[in-house]
Amino acid sequence: MSSLNTILPREQIQVIEKMDSWQDAAKLAGQPLLKKGFITKNYIQSVIQSVNDYGPYMVIADYFALLHARPGEGVNHQSISLLVIKEPVDMLGKPVKIFMVLAAEDNQSHLDSLQKIMAIFMEPQNYQLILNGSKEEIITLFSERGIE
Repeated sequence: MSSLNTILPREQIQVIEKMDSWQDAAKLAGQPLLKKGFITKNYIQSVIQSVNDYGPYMVIADYFALLHARPGEGVNHQSISLLVIKEPVDMLGKPVKIFMVLAAEDNQSHLDSLQKIMAIFMEPQNYQLILNGSKEEIITLFSERGIE
């Protein structure tokens, strides 16, 4: 992820109405990265296994899950994808609408990109737009901040 315009391209952002399970949401959230060969199927399986083993610790804010597995394992290319679901999905007792998949190659190189994206999420009006907006509105929000 050398430049900002490769952090979260539009084809790695999905907005849907509803999903039956958090496991299905995790698989769908990872699909754009899988299609591009950035991650392997094992990566998403590792994410699901981690939540099953350790609980919903990946839910880091209201309605927000940062899905990740061990850096490097099943990661071919550092990348991020975003899935927003209008109706919350239960992740072991925590309601989640935003599933962000973070595929890191190591413990350090993704931190700058993640910081830039999280700065957008930290602004309450942006967070509401991400929760409630259309795909185009979300893409516009990120591209206005130089993340696309």
